[in-house]
Amino acid sequence: MNLSWPFLSSRQNEAKQRLIFALDVASLVEVKEYVSLLAHEVGLFKVGKQLFLHGGPQVVRLIHERDGQVFLDLKFHDIPRTVAKAGIEATRLGVRMFNLHASGSLEMMHQTVTEVNKVCRTENLRRPKILAVTVLTSLSKEDLKRTGVMAGVENQVVRLAKLAKEAGMDGVVASPLEVTRIRRECGKHFLLVVPGVRSRGESWDDQKRVLTPEEAMRAGAAYLVVGKPIRDAKDPREAVRQIVSEMEQGLASVPGRTVSLFRGGAARG
Repeated sequence: MNLSWPFLSSRQNEAKQRLIFALDVASLVEVKEYVSLLAHEVGLFKVGKQLFLHGGPQVVRLIHERDGQVFLDLKFHDIPRTVAKAGIEATRLGVRMFNLHASGSLEMMHQTVTEVNKVCRTENLRRPKILAVTVLTSLSKEDLKRTGVMAGVENQVVRLAKLAKEAGMDGVVASPLEVTRIRRECGKHFLLVVPGVRSRGESWDDQKRVLTPEEAMRAGAAYLVVGKPIRDAKDPREAVRQIVSEMEQGLASVPGRTVSLFRGGAARG
């Protein structure tokens, strides 16, 4: 579907804002190319470990300078004080979202939320959404068993999601296959950010728990994270528009969705 992007319907625009592009590239040159191409096509850019270690905070500032928004995907996991301090620095960078591992404990999550709230008040900063990573989408039931987790993937994901909610987290990162149950257990306002999404007919690569964009939105996802299908496309913008079209179809089947989108420009770090 070739969308006339400047004339989006309200539902198309909502779908666009809910798409996060995984900026899993290895150089600042590639960052500039993709952000220039897609800054007005997607809602956020996900910056992960490889890119952040390569370019550091400069990567985030570069994206902001080109009117992009950032999901800082570093998956913090350490003692509570260390993670809370890392969360404060992510907040000062002006990112829209950052994440940490729910398995790091209730105390780790709660202290991070508390410290971020405090610095936002004292320094007049915009508060980012703080997400907990539940079970990586590359892990299967057998993988969890080998680490001593016998409850199964879905039960472990939901257990960690409920722990995150108790700690005051804004939401979780979870595979699309667990979205429906998390939504039921954690409520309609809990933010669900979902990787592991592939359009029909695409390769799953190393993802083991996958749905299409339409299925994921219908199940209750708030945001989708998509990387390789866009990066590998001959025309990344057209790939984005196709995904947004599929997301729009999913949103159309769930009227009255109450999970709010971010509004306004990026804060500057």
